[in-house]
Amino acid sequence: MSKSTRNSGQPWSSQDRAALRHLAAQNTPTRVIGLKLGRTESAVYTQASAQKTSLAPTNQSPYNRR
Repeated sequence: MSKSTRNSGQPWSSQDRAALRHLAAQNTPTRVIGLKLGRTESAVYTQASAQKTSLAPTNQSPYNRR
C-alpha cells in the first residue's frame, strides 16, 4: 500500500498536468515526479497515460546501440 500524499484523491489541475509534461520531457524519474507533485507513482503513471505523455527516457538508444 502506498503512502498518503498531500494531493491524494484530489483532481489534477491544469498546472499539475503541465508540470507532469514538463518533468517527463526532462527525463525525471517517475518517483521524483510523484514527490514533487504530491502524488503516488501509480497516479503519475495513470495521468501520464490519460494525457498521452511518455515517461520513457528519450536519451537512450534502443538495444544499447551507439
